[in-house]
Amino acid sequence: MPVAAIVDNYRGERLDALANFHGNQILYLGWDHHLMFCSPVALPVPPDMPFGKVIGELMPGAFSLHPEFGQIDWSGVVWHLNGEPFTPDMDKGLAEQGIDHKSIVRFATPGLDGIGGSGS
Repeated sequence: MPVAAIVDNYRGERLDALANFHGNQILYLGWDHHLMFCSPVALPVPPDMPFGKVIGELMPGAFSLHPEFGQIDWSGVVWHLNGEPFTPDMDKGLAEQGIDHKSIVRFATPGLDGIGGSGS
């Protein structure tokens, strides 16, 4: 939804600018077909963090309350970066793979479609 300023030529400061995150960048993570998490989670991460640490250290804190999280076969996950198919390199840093400030990484887990197949 577009937002219109009430004054002409309004110039606001973007408070979510990269410079405001003290060397970190925001990474959005979304789990497709699991609407128990109604939107992607936002996490501040260092740009050089290896993708494998995102899975091993960040995702459990964000998604492990879902009963299917422990059943994920990570070798079969389908990844998207900013809406495009993506194959992460677990050893490379996020920025090195094109994951920049406010990128969204979505993942789908074939065979796991939410609680009782409900998508939640």
